[in-house]
Amino acid sequence: MDLTINQAQQQVDNWIKTVGVRYFNELTNLGILMEEVGELSRLMVRKYGDQSFKETDKGKELADEMADVLWVLICLANQTGVNLTDALQKNFDKKNIRDAQRHINNEKLH
Repeated sequence: MDLTINQAQQQVDNWIKTVGVRYFNELTNLGILMEEVGELSRLMVRKYGDQSFKETDKGKELADEMADVLWVLICLANQTGVNLTDALQKNFDKKNIRDAQRHINNEKLH
């Protein structure tokens, strides 16, 4: 099943209101977001970098860690009235204007 960003925002909101009881406040969710990004980072440096896996990191999956980051980001978007579909489209537009020639002309990328 394909899930649009708007549908994801709606489903997270519904889950929070029914199963999760209520949203944590925005600062708590910001802290949780930072923790989740840290967990993703730790897993990536162990998988793709030079650090070895700790016993506590074994069995963790990148997809699940990324989903945790996305979940909390969606919570924050819902709480602050951000439509992530619109925000992402505007961000693409900004990047397309700003970077129209920048990367093509960067010799390091060729």
